[in-house]
Amino acid sequence: MLTVKDLPSDLQLPLHNQAAFEKIREAIDYQSTVALAAGGLALGTGGVVHPLGWLIFGLAYKPLVVTQKLARLEKLGTSIFHEFENEGVQVFPTLPVENNNPIDLFVRFPRITHLFISIRSKGDREIVYNEAREVLQVKRKDKNGLKLWQPCPLVELADYEKWLNKNRDKFLMSSREAQKTPTAKVLVLWPPTKAANTHNEHLYSEVGSMKILAFRRKGTAFVIQEEEVTEFVKAWLAKYK
Repeated sequence: MLTVKDLPSDLQLPLHNQAAFEKIREAIDYQSTVALAAGGLALGTGGVVHPLGWLIFGLAYKPLVVTQKLARLEKLGTSIFHEFENEGVQVFPTLPVENNNPIDLFVRFPRITHLFISIRSKGDREIVYNEAREVLQVKRKDKNGLKLWQPCPLVELADYEKWLNKNRDKFLMSSREAQKTPTAKVLVLWPPTKAANTHNEHLYSEVGSMKILAFRRKGTAFVIQEEEVTEFVKAWLAKYK
């Protein structure tokens, strides 16, 4: 069993990159084991040992969705790390934020650019942006009507940027780097969830060769599909290299 003293000695920064993804995989394995134990009996009897990965990452999300959530984090975070490892990328998963959901992925290219990435799924539904109210709404394909998306991911993304300015010391950042570094706020829709194709043309922006929905609520947040993440990060990084 891992203990706190087993963590790498260079933990001036929050856990990130390969070390973080290894802990996430431990958390996924642990949660899968618990799911197989009838009624959680192994937990009550000490039959399943809590790995450090579970303590770091697993407790951040609701038990009913934790395995899916961690699997998505591991898949997306690992792909970003491997794609941009030679660029000095730092990928921080599951950063806790007071009175808010955790930051799913904070992607940092030191002194070049930052990206806050929220991974969300609403099942087989479409996402609609209400310009008049500046809110996201969820539309079920088999029913009429729209439901307000709460808590709003666009507001959360804006709050994450404020959080970074207040907690820059965690990442050994200067005040200038935290406030002046170009930052992208990104909402990633996980399939089968997708954005409706009925949005007005002016809600789209171009990033490199990509044409992307850009919704404005306390700043601008880009909305993309899971399969577009690597291409988006590449295009965004190219703007500032």
